[in-house]
Amino acid sequence: MPEAAVTITPDDATLAARVRDGDIRAFEQLVLRYEGQMFRLAARMLDDRAEAQDIVQEVFLTAWRRIGQLQDDAAFAGWLYRMTTNRCLNLLRSRQRPADIDPDATESPRTETRPEHAVQINGQLAALTVALRELTPEQRACWLLREVHGRSYEEIGEIVGANATAVRGRIARARAQLAEVMKPWR
Repeated sequence: MPEAAVTITPDDATLAARVRDGDIRAFEQLVLRYEGQMFRLAARMLDDRAEAQDIVQEVFLTAWRRIGQLQDDAAFAGWLYRMTTNRCLNLLRSRQRPADIDPDATESPRTETRPEHAVQINGQLAALTVALRELTPEQRACWLLREVHGRSYEEIGEIVGANATAVRGRIARARAQLAEVMKPWR
C-alpha cells in the first residue's frame, strides 16, 4: 500500500529566505498567503477598492525588490502590514477630501435572505464606514489592525511607529468614538 504524499507548507521565514535567493514560486506563495489580508486592510482604511488594489500591488512589488532589506525573515507579515499601513496613511494624508462611498460597491455579509434584515445590515455597515472615516488616519489604522486583523499592541506599534501605550490610547479613543456613533444600532 503506497504512502500518501504529505504536503508541508513552508513558514514565512523559509519562504522569505527562498525569495531572497530569487525563488519566484516562494514569492507567489507569500503573495497568495497575504494578499487578501493586505487588501482588506487597505480597502477599509481607504474606502476605495481600486486604490486598495493599487496599494497592495505596490506593496508586493516593493517587497520583491527590497526583500534583502528585511532583517528577520520571520517578520515578513509584520513588514507587509507596516508597508501597507504606511502607504495608506500617506495616501489619506494627501487627500483633499474624504472619498465618497458607493453603496452599490460596498460588500455586505448577508446571513439571511429577509430584505428587512439585509437593509439593517447594510445600514449598520454604512454607518460603520462613515464612523471609520471620522477617525484620524492613525486611529483608523490602529483600530483596524487590532479589531479586524487581530494584531497585538506591540505589532501595531511596530507597524505604525508608535509605542504600545500610544497604540492603546489610539484604539481606546477610536473605540469610544465608534461606540458613540454606533449607539443607535445597538
